Amino acid sequence: MLEVIAMSVEDCVAIEKAGADRIELVSALSEGGLTPSIGMIEQCVEAVSLPIRVMIRPKSSSFCYSSYDLEVMKYDIEAVKEIGADGVVFGCLQANSRIDVKMLEKLLHVSKGLNVTFHRAFDELFDLEEGLRTLMDYPSINTILTSGGYGDLNERSAKLKQLIEQSDSSVEILIGGGITKENVDSVKALTKGKSYHIGRSARENADIYGKISIEQIRHIKNIIGV
Repeated sequence: MLEVIAMSVEDCVAIEKAGADRIELVSALSEGGLTPSIGMIEQCVEAVSLPIRVMIRPKSSSFCYSSYDLEVMKYDIEAVKEIGADGVVFGCLQANSRIDVKMLEKLLHVSKGLNVTFHRAFDELFDLEEGLRTLMDYPSINTILTSGGYGDLNERSAKLKQLIEQSDSSVEILIGGGITKENVDSVKALTKGKSYHIGRSARENADIYGKISIEQIRHIKNIIGV
């Protein structure tokens, strides 16, 4: 399974043409991805048949959110639901680098009927295994996007393999963060992962602002082979 980041209707159309399996729709990829506008979400959903999961992230400064941020996120989730997108992508942490369970439960309550990805806030956790156990307590979370934390490729791949084994297929471990056509084969061999997420490497010259490269996506998709 290959998920590709989109920032526009044109991106979505090209990603679908390339044969990807799912789209993550964001704005401000240079900031790590923020919530796109309602108009953008609506037009993208209308333009393609691929499932689209929408980033719900009101600010880039941290993954710790105030009560005001929470209300904004809840409103955006309701809008995504009304538009008819496949799902939402969010994450929320406490200052001690553990999952903010109270906020998570409030967001999940609003997200009923949508697929849910817990995004790479996961990589900021104090303990990834503990975080996975926490998220597995919530069946409505379908997917966890992670690079395996920090370290070199081998270290992160070993951690990803451990997380995939720990998840026991009850939640999708979506491998992201630096996946390229040059390393995806190695990552696949080391992790035995089946689901991958790409952003920069789906674009010409790996440039955030570059056009979507259909050739690059197809190349990575062929290597993944699932």
